Amino acid sequence: MTSPSEDATPRRYPSSMRALHWLRAILLLGLIALGWWMTSLPDAAPIKFALYPVHKQLGVTVFLIAIVALIVRGRSTFPGEPRGLSRWEAILSHITHRALLVLALVVPLMGYAMSSSYVDSDGVPFLFTRLPELLPKSDVGFAVFQWLHRILAYALLGFALLHVVGALKHRLTDRGGETDVLGRMT
Repeated sequence: MTSPSEDATPRRYPSSMRALHWLRAILLLGLIALGWWMTSLPDAAPIKFALYPVHKQLGVTVFLIAIVALIVRGRSTFPGEPRGLSRWEAILSHITHRALLVLALVVPLMGYAMSSSYVDSDGVPFLFTRLPELLPKSDVGFAVFQWLHRILAYALLGFALLHVVGALKHRLTDRGGETDVLGRMT
């Protein structure tokens, strides 16, 4: 028999959190792939400069979705940490989830700062307008924000891969067990 507190804890994340999770995952992986592709193109390639506004708009979209996801998370009841995790798995899971939440906000902000500080920037387009450029134009600032955007995007990709590997590990080794968490987000 389960206790009332166990009955109050859902087994799955709310549908809104699941939808935002998968939408963010698809957009973030797409943004990283697009970033790799567009920066690998020669400067003379006409498509290269057509891709930058797309990348910027998707980055703003990811940032906004991350804000909405944090609000939804704060207002939702969702499953707690699986009791069957070892201590190191629980710590790694906690760090990974927090890093993914933070980086989904910080990486787009660094992209915005990079674009805003770029001397020849044409702005950051979003929908039918351009976002205001709040930072002073500076080659040094641009170089710093470009480096941070790149390094943090790689960190985001690394944490995303760690997240996927962890979910698959528990699915394949603990299928149906207490630590098989994949079903909570699908």
